[in-house]
Amino acid sequence: MNLRDLKYLVAVADTQHFGQAAEQCFVSQPTLSGQIKKLEEELGVSLFERSKRSVTTTDLGEAIVAKAREILEQAEALRQLARSHQDPLVGPLRLGAIPTLSPYLMPLILKPLKKYYPQIKLVLSEEQTETLLQRLAKHEIDAALLATPVNEAQFVSLPLFNEPFWLALPSEHSLVKKVKINQADLDNADLLLLAEGHCLADRAMQVCHIHERGAQGDLADLRAASLETLLQMVATGFGCTLLPALALNSISLKGKGIVVKALQLPDTYRQISLVYRRTFPRQKVLEVLAELVLKNLPENVKCL
Repeated sequence: MNLRDLKYLVAVADTQHFGQAAEQCFVSQPTLSGQIKKLEEELGVSLFERSKRSVTTTDLGEAIVAKAREILEQAEALRQLARSHQDPLVGPLRLGAIPTLSPYLMPLILKPLKKYYPQIKLVLSEEQTETLLQRLAKHEIDAALLATPVNEAQFVSLPLFNEPFWLALPSEHSLVKKVKINQADLDNADLLLLAEGHCLADRAMQVCHIHERGAQGDLADLRAASLETLLQMVATGFGCTLLPALALNSISLKGKGIVVKALQLPDTYRQISLVYRRTFPRQKVLEVLAELVLKNLPENVKCL
């Protein structure tokens, strides 16, 4: 058994296809299939159920694949440790971030990261929370910036900051004349939400105490895939939406017919955390990332 065999094993588990796994590993399919067969013989167990149309990982195979991912990560950590003899922060950092955060936070930290830590090579993935957690568990990314609490034992959550919400509404809306928005205003607001799967939509419903209205009403079918689309809908008078503070700083609303209002309510924010595996060996690079984020935040968010 060697690291190459473990790479083949993980590739087959991920693709559920010997041909695609061979392409991913840059070897021929007979070579990869032969090595997997030898690995199964060495371990004395079947790792995959094979048929003419599909390849499925066995229950025991799933556990062995998970351990193989850890071994491969630790092997990469050895390489990084050797390189760190010259520079403690050298190499790639595979970072995930949710779509309602990444476009507004990344511009704040990319220049400082390049200036002060040029040896850190940031590899960014922008996906929804569930996908990022799946990729994190499979060791496909190293850490993720999320707005949803994560309580799984295999992960560590490092809270970074609280990001307040503002109410964005059409310039002709009846609430425009109010200085601050209270709960009664939100109860009657025609609130637009992001499509299902976006954690921002869930948090917006919690802030507004409208769980029971989530799938009802005239606006139930008006859901968007991005904040920018929501704001376009607001500008045309379809309704109001909640806007995170970083987006408020980044998006120009001038001339778009949109007004933003502060919320006079408790807990009208989302908490942003850096989530990573407990077994991740390069803690220093995560400390540097967290420090950069906190140093470059605008005044309208609260560092933790």
